[in-house]
Amino acid sequence: MDDMLKEFVVEALDLATNVEEHLLSLERRPDDSDTLNALFRSFHTIKGGAGFMNLPAIVSACHLTENLFDALRTGQVPVTPTAIEAGLQASGFVGDQLRNLANGASPDALPAMPAELEDILTQAIEGNAATPAAPAKAEAAAAAGEGTAAASTVATSDGLDWEALYRAVVPAGTLPDVPAAPAAAAAVAVAVAAAPAPASAVKAIEEGARPITAQVKEDTIRIDAVKLDALLEVAGESVQAANQAAVLLEKLLQFKFDGQAAVLMSTLQETLNRASRYSTELQRATLSTRMQPVGRLFQKFPRLVRELARDLGKNVELVIEGAETEVDRVVVDSLYDPLVHMLRNALDHGIETADERASTTKSPKATILLKAWQEGSSVMIEVSDDGKGMDPDKLRAKALAKGLISDNAAQTAEEAFQLVFLPGFSTKEVASSVSGRGVGMDVVKTAVEKHRGAIRIDSVLGEGTRFTIRLPIELSIVPTMLVRTAGAALAMPMAVVQRVVELPESFDEVGGAPVLRDQGRPLAVRSLAGILGYEACREKVGIVIAAPQPYILAVEAVDGTADLVIKPLTAIAVNGINGTARSAEGELVLVISLAFLLDGCKTTNMRLAA
Repeated sequence: MDDMLKEFVVEALDLATNVEEHLLSLERRPDDSDTLNALFRSFHTIKGGAGFMNLPAIVSACHLTENLFDALRTGQVPVTPTAIEAGLQASGFVGDQLRNLANGASPDALPAMPAELEDILTQAIEGNAATPAAPAKAEAAAAAGEGTAAASTVATSDGLDWEALYRAVVPAGTLPDVPAAPAAAAAVAVAVAAAPAPASAVKAIEEGARPITAQVKEDTIRIDAVKLDALLEVAGESVQAANQAAVLLEKLLQFKFDGQAAVLMSTLQETLNRASRYSTELQRATLSTRMQPVGRLFQKFPRLVRELARDLGKNVELVIEGAETEVDRVVVDSLYDPLVHMLRNALDHGIETADERASTTKSPKATILLKAWQEGSSVMIEVSDDGKGMDPDKLRAKALAKGLISDNAAQTAEEAFQLVFLPGFSTKEVASSVSGRGVGMDVVKTAVEKHRGAIRIDSVLGEGTRFTIRLPIELSIVPTMLVRTAGAALAMPMAVVQRVVELPESFDEVGGAPVLRDQGRPLAVRSLAGILGYEACREKVGIVIAAPQPYILAVEAVDGTADLVIKPLTAIAVNGINGTARSAEGELVLVISLAFLLDGCKTTNMRLAA
């Protein structure tokens, strides 16, 4: 794909995604003229770029859809369910074409606009209007609605308005206003059609109007994500090198230097401090370029929920909150499939049928909440519904029947809820097109933990279910507490560390397990060395872990805190460990998984050294 086509595809995909959001908003507020105008402009812009790139199927679909929204905004046709559905189908077709191009398909290999799409668009355009707007009139109305940037236009023999297409892909402010006289408009349109090259088109417009003004300065540029990741890698390594140099300098300063050597050491210290500061600023600046609002991801789901709810015969509203919350772009890109699984399960399993809701005091319209917010160094994402909730007893019985757990497993409600993440687990007897095959929720847990996150379930029978995902805001740099046990250096995310306490020589016991009272509450004490299978050692320090079921993790010593550059484990899998890092001293540090800590470091081999 050449650079010009690639840039068009990226920008058009953004517009197509916004179109779906606007359409669903218009369905709720049919009289919103701003939304109607925005929809018209989006299709008009995509059509212009597609015409310039010689993509006839996209041009045809956008042209008809443009006519539809011109008729809607001028009041010739009312906003009906047919019009909304036609717009969604057109948006879906255009989006599929653009994604095919993004995946490497040749423009010549793209399919033509299907007849079904043309039929529904035509029906929507005809609507209840007495005199459906002809394409020429629609173009004229479009020109009148776009202010100084547009003018009356005339289509050439191929049926395309080349002057309008060209203007749609040229930055605003770079072309003069075109006289409204029909003869002048026709002359410009024919000139542009005869000379598709941008320079020739500009010359043709210059001949019929005043000179072109200077190009508007662009404030943004597009950078390949691979290059950005490489830059972040270099920035992280520079911070690591600066930290190690600072440690070495601190050790050197323990020696006495006289005369010129003392001056050189002082200069070296100032230089290293400056280098460390700049490398840290470089790293933070690079990280900020990877941050994106989760709204970019959330805006893809209203249409999904609308269509699934319609297929299932359920009345459901999707409420989105916190779309402005920012998170690493890698997280945004990787959470789409997990959230799709969670929304599908909420619609199919969680939300009751209309008859079931009618027998309760709940509103006939069910609500699914998709919410994001920042909490410390983590971003939280919640998917909740006001459906029937989950029965832990039924979950446990189903898992036992499928042979997925033993008789003494999942005794508490919290443990029973976690059963939904087991591969092959499903509460549905018959699989449908939406769910029931026992796949999906295990994919969710795997995807979340891959990015050093964790997921929690809360549910009340008859009231609803809430899934809460916790993820680090920045994937590459994680605030950690450095600990040591059995001679091994480890790090744990600060997101779950409440405080550090001194451990006594002996402990009380409950059911044979050591317990320590902390701030008036008895907490289980678990040995990190025992959990990870290390040799027994005297663990004198306890870390209170802020998990759903709080506990104290016993370690040999705490070495402080540090923002570490985390690198994932790829070649091997170690229970409880999901990455490595280098300390300021250059020592290799194993990073303990956030999900592992929140799950209570579940293992069968726990012991405390005497």
